[in-house]
Amino acid sequence: MESTSTDPASAPRGPLHGIRVLDLSAYIAGPYGCTLLADQGADVLKIEPPGGDNLRQYPSTLPSESRAFLGVNRSKRGMVLDLKDPADHAVLLRLVRDADVLVHNFRPNVPKRLGIDFDQLCAINQRLIYCAITGYGESGPMRDKAGYDQVLQTMTGMCALQGKRGGPPEIIYGSVVDYYAAALLAAGVSSALYERERSGLGQFVGVSLLRAALTMQSARLIWAKGESLDIGRDMRSGGVTGIHPTADGHIYISANTPRFWRALCEKTGLHALAGNPRYDTVRKRAEHAAEILPPLHEALATRPALAWETLFGDEVPSAAARRIEDMFEHPQVLAEGIVGTIDHPVVGRYHGVAQSIKFGRTPGPEPFAAPMLGQHTDEVMRNL
Repeated sequence: MESTSTDPASAPRGPLHGIRVLDLSAYIAGPYGCTLLADQGADVLKIEPPGGDNLRQYPSTLPSESRAFLGVNRSKRGMVLDLKDPADHAVLLRLVRDADVLVHNFRPNVPKRLGIDFDQLCAINQRLIYCAITGYGESGPMRDKAGYDQVLQTMTGMCALQGKRGGPPEIIYGSVVDYYAAALLAAGVSSALYERERSGLGQFVGVSLLRAALTMQSARLIWAKGESLDIGRDMRSGGVTGIHPTADGHIYISANTPRFWRALCEKTGLHALAGNPRYDTVRKRAEHAAEILPPLHEALATRPALAWETLFGDEVPSAAARRIEDMFEHPQVLAEGIVGTIDHPVVGRYHGVAQSIKFGRTPGPEPFAAPMLGQHTDEVMRNL
């Protein structure tokens, strides 16, 4: 399928201008990691099997395209290659010769079978940064298991700590492990590219969902010598800090410092609480939450969440609970240029994330739509 070319050479330069990335990955972690590289100016070519990335099949109210696929794969060209077909495999090897980065999310036992493992590709291009994103890593008894965001959340204790004390574990929706793994991928690849400037050599970069899920919990994943393994690792201060009901909607309040606690008491009219030594530390407020919350909730019930957010201003860290739909026209989001307008050949014009990082001198190209399946195959083959 042909399309008008999006020429990376003519776009505003980002920090990774001139870097060519082959994205063989699917779902979220690998593809979004490559999108973060595209945001920074890399020329990313998404290579899909004939059936396409499975994310294309995810539920979507858009009649023609998957909303998830559009959001995860912006600013890439796309082509179709069947790596089990000798002719298509040969095309990939030709692309590897001129590539800077290759990313895949195959399980560790698959690349060698497909003839695309690290040793084979680096024999073709010794400057290649070869990034493999896996569920559990390249070694160990679980190396060949398929890994998924919520599976790793459950395995690594995230769900146990997310739930209410004494209650069942709870999933964190939003693919947080996938997106953090994507950020680690972009950081690791960028560091490897920087090192290559000194050594002239590429290298293997390994990112796993297991590593991402545990790295996200670094503040809790501490076990000092001599202490019991089963200790309190929940850092939630509880009590005042959290989401509370109001006259209309809910509001999150953080009052962990003496300054914020005093301001909260002043704004809500609970002056007596501010001077009470029973509540003068975060720990004490958590211990005596049952005494603090009833009067706080009574005060909050006098105004809507948005009104409290305005009243608290800069003096009490807070946010009214909004829907994601409210972010499209939020003045702070608009001021920062986080969301932009993108044109798609089938969907038409839509709004989505435009830039994930802000650069002053090298802002990078304007975002463009995720490719339709095989959209740039003919173009890539002609250039090849």
